[in-house]
Amino acid sequence: MGSILPEDRLVVGMQLPIQSKSTAFVEPWEAHAGAEELGRIARAADGAGFFYVAVCDHIAIPEDKAAVMSTEWWDTIATLGWLAGITERTRLLSHIYVPAYRHPMQVAKAFSTLDAVSGGRVIMGVGAGHVEAEFEMLGLPFAERGRLLDESIDALRAAFAEDYPTLPGPEWPLADMGQHPRPVQEDGPPIWVGGSSPAAVRRAAVRGDGWLPQGPVDGDAVSKLLALRDEAGRHDRFDVGALVGSTYVGEADWDVGRTLSGPPEKIAHVLRKYAAFGVGQVQVRLRSRSADELVEQIERFGAEVIPLLDS
Repeated sequence: MGSILPEDRLVVGMQLPIQSKSTAFVEPWEAHAGAEELGRIARAADGAGFFYVAVCDHIAIPEDKAAVMSTEWWDTIATLGWLAGITERTRLLSHIYVPAYRHPMQVAKAFSTLDAVSGGRVIMGVGAGHVEAEFEMLGLPFAERGRLLDESIDALRAAFAEDYPTLPGPEWPLADMGQHPRPVQEDGPPIWVGGSSPAAVRRAAVRGDGWLPQGPVDGDAVSKLLALRDEAGRHDRFDVGALVGSTYVGEADWDVGRTLSGPPEKIAHVLRKYAAFGVGQVQVRLRSRSADELVEQIERFGAEVIPLLDS
């Protein structure tokens, strides 16, 4: 698929609240929020000009991790499919989807259908996974998750591009099996690879259309990534992202902790620094005490910060 980000401006996306409730990022008000609030927030992001909204992926959480991770992780495809019907412009990102949990043809069918019903707005963010018990539950070798992801990406490329793909395996060999609908985007949704480990960065460079880092990003990190692409003979445009983290537009009258906050000009200035070393999209997590406040923050960000990212 290749690059989908504009060359002349930095764009902004957001991970949606409510659909995942890890203690690492959940706000207290989300405990009692559901589909009604999530729909309002997604529509607000759509109207405010956010480039994408993102949904996570876990199948089940082991009990010993539930206190930290929680067990609330909405199904990625079901949630994005619903969001496709209530939004018009914003792209729909899986951040991060673990394709090795399913057969590649099952994954391809789900994302091709999602691309068809959304009018070609899907971005497939993928990762190797990190919860060993999930792999054990599915009968998959956790130690081989990197190999499984590599094979999954290659298989998905073939399934998106061909009516009857040939998948060489070794995990999922296949021939003479076709599926429709075909994705709207040529050769299928772009695949952005998540993670900041050396293996993940190399995978993004060699197999991805973009990179979704999980850690800090600076000019050195981007240069190393692009050098790996050069070594692999990949010289096409590539979409580099960065996680900005907690953000609040304006001066908060409550404790927002370590958060990028202040006037729109300050926030835009910080975000433009990412663009200076090759980042094309940034993901923010707007702080809030209620769904209403989050909608207000999204609308403010769209009206007051996003227009400053062109300059």
